[in-house]
Amino acid sequence: MNGKIVNLSTAVEARQKARAEGLTVVFTNGVFDILHRGHVEYLQKARSLGDMLVVGLNSDASVRRIKGPGRPINPQEDRAAVLAALACVDSVVVFEEDTPQALIEAVVPDVLVKGADWKVEEIVGADVVLRNGGRVANIELTPGRSTTDVINRIIERTKGS
Repeated sequence: MNGKIVNLSTAVEARQKARAEGLTVVFTNGVFDILHRGHVEYLQKARSLGDMLVVGLNSDASVRRIKGPGRPINPQEDRAAVLAALACVDSVVVFEEDTPQALIEAVVPDVLVKGADWKVEEIVGADVVLRNGGRVANIELTPGRSTTDVINRIIERTKGS
């Protein structure tokens, strides 16, 4: 993973260096449990909007609070390692809170990205990015590709096995 999984202070230092070099930093976040084609296409599109992609990854505890006791399927260390292995991802920062607000406030990306199913006014951290001269971008999701779809297919195909 070549040091791509970083803590908050390292992410902030990398952001400051990128700003000094005139690079555009893109940020997105999510659970990224059972990585699939939809995730990869989304992350590639996000990365194409700048020079550096920082991914905020929900910790296991935050995923359980948001999605329930059966999630995540894969632990945060595994989810972070898989994300860090992608060429389009420059760094991964695990956050413990339910939202990435504090992480966004610390990194202050140039571009904040979420799926097209989110309205800009609903996107956590959009106010911070816009107030600092950045922009918020929505990316179309790959139809029929979600972790919930994958889980449901596994359940359906293993019934009665």
